[in-house]
Amino acid sequence: MSRIGREPVVISDGVKVQLQGDVISVEGSKGKLNITLPENISVEIKDGAVVVTRTSELKTVRSLHGTIRALINNLIVGVNVGFKKELDIVGVGYKAQVKGESLALNMGFSHPVEMKVPQGLKVSTTSATHIVIEGIDKQKVGQFAANVREIYPPEPYKGKGIRYTGEEVRKKLGKALAK
Repeated sequence: MSRIGREPVVISDGVKVQLQGDVISVEGSKGKLNITLPENISVEIKDGAVVVTRTSELKTVRSLHGTIRALINNLIVGVNVGFKKELDIVGVGYKAQVKGESLALNMGFSHPVEMKVPQGLKVSTTSATHIVIEGIDKQKVGQFAANVREIYPPEPYKGKGIRYTGEEVRKKLGKALAK
């Protein structure tokens, strides 16, 4: 039995969870999200909690058991609290700014890189070198943050580039010091 999958997901105050066929919908103060359940995974709502069970012992079903429970938990946390990723830009002259529905990054290329912000996400820049991405869908927030970081990942010699706040970049010795 999956250690994560057998734990019930507690429904927070102000969050409504509905089960309609194989679709589970979660609605809260920040918005509404839903997920489609795969075959052989069943969900029950009882005593203010969501209980995920499986009806088969196939390897694929066992692997989905904990995953579906975690996804339902992410839905409940997302519509109640939301998710946030923060990025820092390191490098002289590198900066970011929000222009309408897009994020413009000046990263030393011959042109500024503009990225369209996906619907449902809120992107803000508290300073020219700090980007905050917020939303209710954990997957969308993480994927957009990864796409922004991919434009100029931190390089190992000077540490320049886009990194997550708190991420440590291991620096290498340069050619002159590596003897």
